[in-house]
Amino acid sequence: MKRLPNRHELLTPVLKAIADLGGSASVEEIREQVIQSLGIPDDLANLQHATKRSQPDGRTELEYELAWARTALKQLGHLANSERGVWTLLKHSDHTIDIPDSDLSNADEQGLAAQIQTDWQGELSRILVERLTPDAFERLIQRVLRETGFVQVEVTGRTGDGGIDGKGIAKINGILSFHVVFQCKRYKGAVSACQIRDFRGAMVGRADKGLFITTGYFTRDAIKEAVRDGTVAIDLVDGVRLAEKLRELRLGVSVETVERVSVEAPWFDSI
Repeated sequence: MKRLPNRHELLTPVLKAIADLGGSASVEEIREQVIQSLGIPDDLANLQHATKRSQPDGRTELEYELAWARTALKQLGHLANSERGVWTLLKHSDHTIDIPDSDLSNADEQGLAAQIQTDWQGELSRILVERLTPDAFERLIQRVLRETGFVQVEVTGRTGDGGIDGKGIAKINGILSFHVVFQCKRYKGAVSACQIRDFRGAMVGRADKGLFITTGYFTRDAIKEAVRDGTVAIDLVDGVRLAEKLRELRLGVSVETVERVSVEAPWFDSI
């Protein structure tokens, strides 16, 4: 394969991927299933996406095109997605799609609307990478972890603590707790498997879990290394997930709602 499939060529593979995964799947599962089924090589799968302003936004080109495909399939009535990011099949068939050109044009328009909605991620990535100092970025991650339930969160990166930028305790339902060390990197590009291994080496014997946060993205090898059998699992947060978390927590990101006005005719009957 010499090039990535375009968004139209990904429509059927996305549906088949979700079907093969039992009718529902996360974004990560869909991506991996499509890569395997189409035999997409790592160099293409890891190709970084840039916005129209040539700014990286924490996604690969494949993830960008898959996002268009999922949005189009949702608008065409084939998929639904939950607030937790799980995509589900709505039309059960042989999962082979023959979409008319008119519907594809509509899908492109819907994809454009979706891209307009995600332009904020590129702008946020630019601010995190170019405007924040390393210390400020570490403080931001500290704030995010506290807002999500961590306690005793400390930033230690400035002490040269073996590649570990901070530590904290994750509370589960107010009963269970896990000691977590984290590393946070303001990268425009990819985090490699080697960097994950180095981080794991620094955290051995010092925590129950590891957390690696980046404004960029993780290569497929890095993702596999993070959950390799026989090792301490490391949770990964890429630029897209970080942006979504900042939006969810309303940290530096505001969300506007559109006011809808309707007339309640029955109300006037009570006068």
